[in-house]
Amino acid sequence: MHRQRVLGGLILLGAILFAALLIMLRTEPEEKTPEDLIPLVEAKALEIRSGNLMVKGAGTVQAREELTLAAEVAGKLVYVNPDLREGQRISRGAILFRIDTSDYRNAVQTAQADVASQGITVLQAKEEVALAKAELERFQQRGVSGGNAYASVDSSDYAAQILPPDALAKKASAEGPQARQNIATNGLATRQPQLESARAGLRRAQANLANAETALQRTVVRAPFSGIVRTENIALGSYVQPGQSLGSMVGTADYEAVIPLSEKDAALIPQLFRAGTGNRIAASVFSDYGGVRYRWPAYVDRVNGLLNPKTRTIDVFLRVPKPISGGVTTAVADNGGKAATAAPPLFVGSFVDAEITGRALDSYAVLPLAALRAGNKIWLVQNGKLHIMTVDIYQRTDKTALISAIGLGKNPVAVTGNLKVATEGLRVRIAQPRVAAKASNASESKAKTKAKPVQ
Repeated sequence: MHRQRVLGGLILLGAILFAALLIMLRTEPEEKTPEDLIPLVEAKALEIRSGNLMVKGAGTVQAREELTLAAEVAGKLVYVNPDLREGQRISRGAILFRIDTSDYRNAVQTAQADVASQGITVLQAKEEVALAKAELERFQQRGVSGGNAYASVDSSDYAAQILPPDALAKKASAEGPQARQNIATNGLATRQPQLESARAGLRRAQANLANAETALQRTVVRAPFSGIVRTENIALGSYVQPGQSLGSMVGTADYEAVIPLSEKDAALIPQLFRAGTGNRIAASVFSDYGGVRYRWPAYVDRVNGLLNPKTRTIDVFLRVPKPISGGVTTAVADNGGKAATAAPPLFVGSFVDAEITGRALDSYAVLPLAALRAGNKIWLVQNGKLHIMTVDIYQRTDKTALISAIGLGKNPVAVTGNLKVATEGLRVRIAQPRVAAKASNASESKAKTKAKPVQ
């Protein structure tokens, strides 16, 4: 028992000595200064451009020329163009429909006969005027030969109807012969009014003939321009009245795109309100079809001088020539890599995007909308530190904003992510894009594999 106690005491003493030895031989831990917690941010380099600003907008396509098809004369339809159906294309000058011409041909023949009859009446009136003038001339010659020019006129002579009263004849006899006696006559003396009446009748007959010929021509209705039939309400054999609506047609030579712009965007387009007076402002219209984006060239045709009462915007009318066949595909990046098919027509009523050539700038920057902060501020990363500045915005879209490049410096980088606290001069680190990080990790892994020795 005593021996066990001694052994236990020796073991305890040895453990104490061993612990004391370890404490004496231990090394002091290395002191390290605490690392600064530098926030990691997402950032993107800004694209600096120069040249004309492209003012962007969106609007609706509408027809520039549209008319209502109607008959100008009444009658029965004896022909209807088989292409006169909703959605069909009609070429310029094509016959749309024809009205029975029987009554109108008869009216033309009747009017021609009236013209011929009135022509004969005019010739007869001319001969009567010539005879009346010749008879008056003979009376004048009697007075020249001496005596009274009225002495030999009896009551059965035609001239007796145009002679002055007997008192004038006695007075002329008392005064004696003259070299030539002046014979006073009334308006009917030379039959001139009858001639003018006959000529008026001829003109009336000619006007009736022109009206009849015009009505005959109007029995055939042709397309005034190339276009597409929007609506049709017509059938062969039906009876139509003047002014009756038989359908509508849209011209396809040019379309219009109505683009509402704010006053700020409109101010970026020089000479906007002088468009159409020799000042052509280039533009483009974009539309998607089958997942592919197509572009049509256009230009500013006119600008509405009145604000839109609902949107308080300025309506700009873009004229689009050749909307049926003028579309071309845009860049592959805009189409998501999809292959283009045959270019579709630009549809009336479709919603389109538009770009209008604005004023020229020496430089401006394209800012991602995620980098724009409240109060038009942006966070730039310069030499690893945060720099907060206010920028002038030229134009803002759904994804980007065009800003002034003044004060951005060379190769500006803007923070697109969020920071809990953003202060001027705050140190930040730029996070690698995910694609670049994956590529970097893959390259490092590949390098380690090559460096591993073969066992």
